[in-house]
Amino acid sequence: MSEVVTEGFDLDALAGEDNGEVIFEIGGGVTVVPNEQEASSSSSPSADVPETLTSQLDQAEEWKQKGNEGFKKGNYLEAYDMYTNAIEECPCPVKVEDIVRQRDEFDEMEREKARSRMEEETQQRNRETNKSKEKEENNTDVEASTPSDKAQQQQQQQQGPATFELEPQENGEKLAIFLNNRAASLVQLQRFEEAIKDADLALLLNPKYTKAYIRRSSAYEKTERTEEALRDAKRALELEPSNFTISKSVKRLQKIEDERLEKLKEETMGKLKDLGNSLLGNFGLSLDNFATVQDPNTGSYSISFNQNK
Repeated sequence: MSEVVTEGFDLDALAGEDNGEVIFEIGGGVTVVPNEQEASSSSSPSADVPETLTSQLDQAEEWKQKGNEGFKKGNYLEAYDMYTNAIEECPCPVKVEDIVRQRDEFDEMEREKARSRMEEETQQRNRETNKSKEKEENNTDVEASTPSDKAQQQQQQQQGPATFELEPQENGEKLAIFLNNRAASLVQLQRFEEAIKDADLALLLNPKYTKAYIRRSSAYEKTERTEEALRDAKRALELEPSNFTISKSVKRLQKIEDERLEKLKEETMGKLKDLGNSLLGNFGLSLDNFATVQDPNTGSYSISFNQNK
């Protein structure tokens, strides 16, 4: 069998024959988790499940297995095609393109709501400004915003934008697995943005799908988006708090993110220092003429000036 590049991914496609699935972690960690409990495709159709749906699910499972075989051999493009066939064959009431359409429509509606709120807030501020001017000119009392109006505005600001949620779907968890497997192929093909989109859809179908969080975290890290990678790793750890490998990932990503933020802070301070020196240079001074001194008793800071520097 050809060598399979597995760094950084927990692969459904590399499930062990008997004892579970091997998860490979960036940085060298490896663990095995039990195989997901799936309905056997060889079982007899249930009395309340139409035979056509059962046969469709069987066919989808066969495509998935072919995808797994291709993945193990390193044929990632072939695996991608097989997983795509499984996705298209899966008898889920909502198709992938429908999920994307519903999510896009929801996001557009939320953006429109945000625009309306901003316009309303601007108009409210303008009204209050005009009333204040009117008061100054006429020396009359101005009707202030009612407490209920202010409370409503504060509540809207605290809530933030809503996120799209998909209703539970029949065979939705199956479809999520097929999408997550295809995401694994996309990562190996270095098509990271597409992998992130497939993992997004998998998580809409199954919000508690730990492996989809791990896979999306890996794709985010490959695109140097460590903040998002860390966020997904933490969510995966919340779902599986005793998973040692995920815990190691969180610590490793936290260290990378802390270093990134520290570097960003240094770069920002450097730019601010350059700006300050540019302004003070007009007076023959620089920031070196000023020093901050901390009071050991109060912890507060004071600024001292040294003309000689």
